[in-house]
Amino acid sequence: MNPETLRLFYSPKDRLRLTVGEERSYHTVKPVWAAPLSRPDTYLALLDGKGAEIVMLPDPAQLPPDSLAAAREELRRRYLTATVTQVTHARQEFGATYWSVETDRGPRDFVTQNLQENAIWLSDVHLLLLDVDGNRFEITDVSRLDAPSRHYVETIL
Repeated sequence: MNPETLRLFYSPKDRLRLTVGEERSYHTVKPVWAAPLSRPDTYLALLDGKGAEIVMLPDPAQLPPDSLAAAREELRRRYLTATVTQVTHARQEFGATYWSVETDRGPRDFVTQNLQENAIWLSDVHLLLLDVDGNRFEITDVSRLDAPSRHYVETIL
């Protein structure tokens, strides 16, 4: 598909839609990065409401300006990252890890599954946790956490 023929827009105001020229229309569209950590701002996939890929865009900047702005707004919402400042409790049960944390956005409780895939070390001290809903929780420097918080992270991971 030619990116210039793609029109992303909100209708109603909280639902991203897509039209492809005069050919097709999708009532629900989810933009996702194919490789958000290793190749940020490249390889943008547009998924339909059921999660099936509509198109993969190697360079999203080729979209019309209004469509690029709509995609960026939706991505901003989807990839909102909270920075963890303290781990107040964490426990594992039947393959799931239940976290209670303090973040720069206030207290949060979340669940992670399969820590081999959803606990990503970005460096020796920088940790990214992805919860079951796709939310991102970042610990920028595990060594700077208080002792109880470090203990939870070290015990679980």
